[in-house]
Amino acid sequence: MRDSYVDGEILLNEKISRNIYRLKLKGDFKGVPGQFYMVKGWSGEDPFLPRPISISDLEDGCLTLLYEVVGRGTHIISELKEGDSLSLLGPLGNGFNLEEQEKIAIVSGGIGIAPLLFLAKELKSSVDLYSGFREKSYYTEEFKDYIEEINISTEDGSFGHKGYITEILNPENYDLVIACGPEDMISALVKLCKDKAQLEISMENRMACGIGACMGCTIETIRGMERVCKEGPVFKAEEVIF
Repeated sequence: MRDSYVDGEILLNEKISRNIYRLKLKGDFKGVPGQFYMVKGWSGEDPFLPRPISISDLEDGCLTLLYEVVGRGTHIISELKEGDSLSLLGPLGNGFNLEEQEKIAIVSGGIGIAPLLFLAKELKSSVDLYSGFREKSYYTEEFKDYIEEINISTEDGSFGHKGYITEILNPENYDLVIACGPEDMISALVKLCKDKAQLEISMENRMACGIGACMGCTIETIRGMERVCKEGPVFKAEEVIF
């Protein structure tokens, strides 16, 4: 990890679904699946805090980020154009388990799909994707060359299974389940996978500094309070107390 922010040149910043954007940056970027960058696309102190965004893909130094516009900071980033620059700090945090398994399920809820493409490309196992959305699905086509099967659910029934993605996942079919998404989905997976499959989770807690200094993203674990940005964002499910 670099100890200061560096600039990346925007190659692409496109809207791919409602409030969802894919951002590609040129620069000397590094990282492993599950890590993230703190991103700042504005000068001055408004907004005060940068935004944590997971690495979605990384190839030949070109960094791809997938993000959702949810506030002022991400709105500013969404308006940047090709040739503009962003300031980034990273890569930060600890990544996913890349040990080879016979069969792995990767599970996402909403924007939790962001770090899973890079993961799917790096895994050497047989992998299935399970992605849940509130309405229209997005980004799943990017996975086709790297996984065996794509399973999609939408809460409104507009595509795939109508309901939650946890309703169509059978953990007994897998040696390892890796998940990223909202806390309700993660909690449901913890119960679903108990005594059936190993579960590894990427937590989506709010972050301020991204480097473990402010203690603002702590969660309770079996070892005590730990920082999602530093000890995580990836944890074994049995380590986290919900």
